[in-house]
Amino acid sequence: MSARRPSDPTGGVAPDALPDDAHLEEEVEARAPSLPARLLELAATTPDAVALRQKHRGVWHETTWRGYAERTARIARGLADLGVGPGDRVAVHAENRIEWVLADLAIQGLGAMTVGVYPTCPPAEVEYLLSHSRATVLVAEDEEQVDKALEVRDGLPALRTIVVVDPRNVDLSDASLVTWQALEERGAAGTVDDLADRVAALDPESPATIVYTSGTTGPPKGALLSHRNLRAAGDAFAQAFPAGPRDEILSYLPLCHVAERVVSLIAALESAYVVNFGEGGEAFAQDLREVQPTFFVGVPRVWEKMHATVDVRMGDSSRLKRLVHRRLTAAGVRTARARMQGRVGPGDRVRSAVGELLLYRALRDRLGLRRVRMAASGAAPIAPQILEAFWAIGVPVREVYGQTENTAVGTAMPDGDVRIGTVGTSYPDSELRIADDGEILTRGPGTFLGYLDDEDATRATVDEDGWLHTGDVGTVDDDGFVRITDRKKDIIITAGGKNVSPSEIENRLKVSPYVREAIVVGDRRKYLVALIGIEQDTVGDWATRTGLAYTTYADLSRKPEVRELVDGVVAAANADLAQVETIKRFALLEKELDHEDGELTATQKVRRAAIEREFAATIESLYAGEGAS
Repeated sequence: MSARRPSDPTGGVAPDALPDDAHLEEEVEARAPSLPARLLELAATTPDAVALRQKHRGVWHETTWRGYAERTARIARGLADLGVGPGDRVAVHAENRIEWVLADLAIQGLGAMTVGVYPTCPPAEVEYLLSHSRATVLVAEDEEQVDKALEVRDGLPALRTIVVVDPRNVDLSDASLVTWQALEERGAAGTVDDLADRVAALDPESPATIVYTSGTTGPPKGALLSHRNLRAAGDAFAQAFPAGPRDEILSYLPLCHVAERVVSLIAALESAYVVNFGEGGEAFAQDLREVQPTFFVGVPRVWEKMHATVDVRMGDSSRLKRLVHRRLTAAGVRTARARMQGRVGPGDRVRSAVGELLLYRALRDRLGLRRVRMAASGAAPIAPQILEAFWAIGVPVREVYGQTENTAVGTAMPDGDVRIGTVGTSYPDSELRIADDGEILTRGPGTFLGYLDDEDATRATVDEDGWLHTGDVGTVDDDGFVRITDRKKDIIITAGGKNVSPSEIENRLKVSPYVREAIVVGDRRKYLVALIGIEQDTVGDWATRTGLAYTTYADLSRKPEVRELVDGVVAAANADLAQVETIKRFALLEKELDHEDGELTATQKVRRAAIEREFAATIESLYAGEGAS
């Protein structure tokens, strides 16, 4: 079965005003064929408009499109002076900051490939990524990231130079270390015209970047994305979320991930909106409140955390405020359902106005979402209740679906026809169909070139007809809306032969502000059990309000009162599930899952196999005895 985004073939334009095929081809050819080319285009047409802002020691500093292009040209010249040229690989190991995108565009402009490394990667993963990609230059943010590279340096024969962005406390006596400032000074002779000459020679079909997969089932694979792939992703995203120079985002999700790369770099260049880089970490909430972006993209964990924050604050407020919140949220959900379908009536407008005055605007302001007019959730499934909660306060979160291998171009929820429980419809220039075994297949201009040095994996992922096998299982309805069941490899088959989607059950549990992680287990077993990690902030707040003393996360998790609290969450989730899907027993984890311990990927996805190995004894204890209780 195939699915395409439903659309008016004329786009509301009279048929005689539509361009003919020849004009369409000319328009496509006229588009900048690469991201560096698009940057140069914006620098020429809107040189003084703000492109980027970065916060340093509490002060926001602006960069124009002209400044963006000029600094990129200098960095490109500096890298070329270090020997970087077409086909080389340059890694960037840093948090989100201006230097990340400057390096990325400079690398691409030279015909080389950018390799993103997650800031949270431990030394062993850094060694794997740099070794596998054969990176010759590494742009490392600070002492922490430099130390990781130096620790594994013996295993990186291709690595010649490490460029240090923030050299504080770094011993620069090593001849292979160069500061970012020195790199830019080294490239001082690099001009925009010089960069333009290099960019003009780029082959749009050549690889621009290597994006490593999350590695939930084995070592990460390096997906090769071409310049054309990146431009296609920008075009698709701009169609789904039409933004412009007056729009702003806050860049905060890891730029190594294809989703943030699309939002902070690719679509930003396509739509010419402003990208803000805050101070990150614990300052994220403050950064968000200061920027008040008009466009905000989050993964489910971000939306869940915000939702939990609201619950905590309401829990600490007066009885009257809690009553107002409960009543207005319920009214907001009713109005939201009308807004999702673009059918807002007079009663909905009155409810919205009252809600805005008494609650919604204040909540959005405190969250940093007061100005948001477009919002998206992607990278993993999100519970419908979370989406409804944000729509209720005026934050129109729409789901998007994609993966590294199709440059995040899978599906997007249409504006004005939002159907919660689905991830929308496919983009106009892409196709989607369901294979005989239920797997979702996509095909389009975002489909990647293949995996670096892994032809077998490439052939297993993209078939002879160009269909990308996503590894996800789902359905498509008659209107083209896609519903994802789960990852194909994660589907649980019980001892009774029933197929169960663990992610749907896990999402029901994670709707609760008290639950951070939920891992459902039960393959070839008589019933399902779950490993549950509590959300320390919200459970800790609850414990304080109820007079329950505790010391550590483990101590809090062991409290009988906390188990009773989570038992209520499990019972509520079970109430809406079929008997075979219910959780019969659960255990509370006594530690927070961590990337460095191998329990989570760099994108915070659970490594199920690793979890089941690490907590095997706990899982077996849940299955001890004859039945379930």
